[in-house]
Amino acid sequence: MDIGGKIKKSRTDAKITQEQAAQALGISRQTISNWENERSYPDIVSVLKMSDLYSVSLDYLLKGEDPMKDYLDYIEESTNTVKSKTRLSKLLVVLSYLVIWAFNIMASWRFSAGSITEAQAGGAQWIMLPAATIVLSLLIGKNNYWGKYKWLAPIGFGLMFMISVYASYGMRESLIFDRVDLQTLSFFFIGTIASMIGMVLGHALFADQKSKEKSK
Repeated sequence: MDIGGKIKKSRTDAKITQEQAAQALGISRQTISNWENERSYPDIVSVLKMSDLYSVSLDYLLKGEDPMKDYLDYIEESTNTVKSKTRLSKLLVVLSYLVIWAFNIMASWRFSAGSITEAQAGGAQWIMLPAATIVLSLLIGKNNYWGKYKWLAPIGFGLMFMISVYASYGMRESLIFDRVDLQTLSFFFIGTIASMIGMVLGHALFADQKSKEKSK
């Protein structure tokens, strides 16, 4: 029996209508119909939910006398697509920050050269970079990028913020006064705190989303 037939038989044996199944799974009735008629396939998360809802084993749904090559190929393709999108999203987060970070340094250099005003340079330094740190940290937390290692991100953001300030102002002061500006070190904590704010908010959203999925 194909997977569509197994899904339909499991639902009818459990005496559950398509409407009831759709409501329990958080999808449309048409989607249930498409799965049962094999016009489309369910993702692996939906298969797990149906296993609980219909009180049948995963072995029954996914295995049989004949291997369901089409469905297994679909699962593999879907998994690879999700992984590719996740990798792309991570790359965009990193590149977005690096672009803003580099722009921040260039803005301070242009101010020293008289190309822009102090207010413009300060806006890049004290508004754009901290705001980007909070927003991108929120995305990392919300999407759980890098899993448990995501909590190392605030350290990285703190270091980058400190380097940005040093490259923007501290380096010039070191050259002019022939001394290291130790105040630059304090900006590590500013960047770290800004990132932690975003991470905590993002992680709260991630936990809330997981809680809603479990309650369905």
